[in-house]
Amino acid sequence: MTGESQGPPDETWRGAIRDTADPAELLESLPRFRGAVWSVRTDRARLPHGPVVERDLVDHPGAVGIVALDAADRVLLIRQYRQPVGAFLLELPAGLRDKHGEAPWVTARRELEEETGYRARDWAVLLDFFNSPGGSNEAFRCYLARELEEVPGGRVATGEAEEQHLPRAWIPLDDAVAHVLAGDLHNPTTVTGILAAAAARDRGWRTLRPADEPMWTLPAD
Repeated sequence: MTGESQGPPDETWRGAIRDTADPAELLESLPRFRGAVWSVRTDRARLPHGPVVERDLVDHPGAVGIVALDAADRVLLIRQYRQPVGAFLLELPAGLRDKHGEAPWVTARRELEEETGYRARDWAVLLDFFNSPGGSNEAFRCYLARELEEVPGGRVATGEAEEQHLPRAWIPLDDAVAHVLAGDLHNPTTVTGILAAAAARDRGWRTLRPADEPMWTLPAD
């Protein structure tokens, strides 16, 4: 019958429940801004299902974070000022993957020592995520670090602005979860890392992955 609505196409996904890499055909990439850490560009691309679009995106080197747990299941947070949001945030130790060729777990080990003055003998992958996939290619990996020990002499002061003073706080993991759910903590690494650590613990740590597992869609390190 003419004029009758056919309705939307079937939008039920019946495939595997996992993300799949399927890059669009890149037609043009225009640089817009180059900063000290990340840049902005405009991509003109043909999407896998056909349409041509223009999208601005932040080109980011990626980062790592660490849930450091002591023998009493307390998680280590640091308090750091963040200029973009104008606030002091209690955060997991974390850092940029800005050293070319450095494996993610090596970056994590270095950042834990530099920001907290602690080392860990036991490392595992907790989770991976894209921090803001609608506008950035930042890939993030969060590790679980256990069997902690203090670095002789303590944390070496970096003298770099926000990192000059990083007060530490040890919080029982269950209390940290409660703070996340109450809206007391806002850093995305902290929120996801704490919830993932609690979920992994409740599953007997069976979900942990090897620390040297390559990051998804990225070249093996």
